[in-house]
This record gives sequence, C-alpha cells and structure tokens, in this order.
Amino acid sequence: MDDQDLLARRFERHRPRLTSVAYRMLGSLSESEDAVQEAWLRLSRTGDASIDDLAAWLTTVVGRICLDMLRSRTSRREDPLPDRLPDPVVAPADAVGPEQQAELADTVGYALLVVLQRLAPAERLAFVLHDMFAVPFEEIAPVVERSAPAARQLASRARRRVKESSAEPDPDPAAQRRAVEAFLAAARGGDTEALMSMLDPDLELRHDDGVHPLRVVHGAARIARQAAGFHRAFGPVEVVPVLVNGCAGFVDVTGGRPRSLACHTIVGGRVRHFDLITDPERLTALLPADLTA
Repeated sequence: MDDQDLLARRFERHRPRLTSVAYRMLGSLSESEDAVQEAWLRLSRTGDASIDDLAAWLTTVVGRICLDMLRSRTSRREDPLPDRLPDPVVAPADAVGPEQQAELADTVGYALLVVLQRLAPAERLAFVLHDMFAVPFEEIAPVVERSAPAARQLASRARRRVKESSAEPDPDPAAQRRAVEAFLAAARGGDTEALMSMLDPDLELRHDDGVHPLRVVHGAARIARQAAGFHRAFGPVEVVPVLVNGCAGFVDVTGGRPRSLACHTIVGGRVRHFDLITDPERLTALLPADLTA
C-alpha cells in the first residue's frame, strides 16, 4: 500500500464527522458531499507530513470551504432562506438497526437546521464549529478572518438567535408519533377544535413547493382552519410514517406517488413547527427508493 492509499484511509475515518460539519453549515446533502470531496482534494495535494492534528485540520478546512460556498450563494443572490427549506434526512419510521440508530443520533434536528440557515455565514461557522464540534475559537478565528474574541462574539450572537428561534423537540419518538397521528386524525375529521388542542399557539408552518418563495404561516388558529379545510375539500389522504432528521413525519402517497413530505417538531406534546416540502424533484431525490418507485 502506497502513501496515497494510507492517506485516503486516514481521510475516510474522518468522513462522517466532516459530512456532519458540512451538512450543518450548508443544509444541502449534495453540497455537503462536494465540500467533503474538496477537502480530500486539498489534503491529497498537501499531504499529512506537516499536519500535527489531521482531524482539526480537516474540520477547519471543511469549515472554510463551506463558508466560501455560503458567501458565493449570497454574492449570486442565491441564499436559500427565502426560497427553500434545507434538505431533510429521511428514514423509515421503524429504523431500529444499530447503524441506522447511530446515524439518526448524529442528525441535527430539522427545526434547528432551519434556524442555522437564517444566520449570517460567519455566525453559522463560528456556532457550528465551536458549539457543535468543540473547535477552539483560536482555530476558528483565521477561517472567519477575525480575532479570537471577535469569533467568540459571532458564536455568542448565533447562540442567542438559535435559543430564541428553535425549540428542543420531545425526546420520545413514540410520543412524537402519537402527537402526529392525533394531528392527522383531527385534520381528517375536519375537527378544528381538536386540531387546536394539538397545536402550539406559536406554531409556524413553512411550505417549500420548489416554485414560489418559501411560504411561512404563523399561528395555530389559522393553520388549524387551513388543515381542516384541506381535508374537507380534497378528502382523505394516504400517508406513510417516516423519520425526518430523527423526528416524526410522514409522506403523503395519495394516488400511489409521493406528493409531500411533512416534518413535525413536537414540543410538550404539541406541534411547534410544521415543515412541508411539495417540490416533486426534491421528493424524488430525498425520499427512500421504495417511496418514489
């Protein structure tokens, strides 16, 4: 085995962590893969002879690549916030194998991922690297081209925004699923009062159809009326339960084809965030093959 093969093996040991960093930074599964691949190309050109801590080096390199990608989006007026939700990680609702459970345990909650997209690129980098991956501010500072105290301030501002905007979902998957099923039952029955009991008063619904700017609706009463009205107008829907970034969700497969993917963030037994993707191209790319066949 030559030196390049050994280097590739060392890199592969770090790939899961690097992919996690990139996904939290970019909110895109395909772009995350691109960022990690670019990190490998840079490492293969550099070699590891002069690198004291390969894990730290790769983490900051991926962070720098992602920061450049985010800034490029902004300069081209392609920031994803107004137009699309981040890519979800979708798994079968009964994903109970050790490998699947380990993967889900490392997945960032979808509601938090949405909040991360609202941060400025440098804030996002400082928060993700320090708060999620314990990278010291002294190593973050050169990436954001600021001093260590300034990098600390970036992370602090991001932390406040995350705390204000995100909610920690209930940890019990079974309880999450019961809440989602109760929501669906009330919607199918057109029972606005029952729906209101299942919805957090500050509920936020975010709808990405792939054509129009991201639609955001606030307020439990308004969303309950819309949900009940939809089911009265269009009749029953057929849904398949799934996990979306580890949280309860479902895929609408009425008519035999996926029409939408819904993710619910359940807090205190009520729906706090409701994220809906109806973009056909994204559904095909993101859903398990057995749901898109």
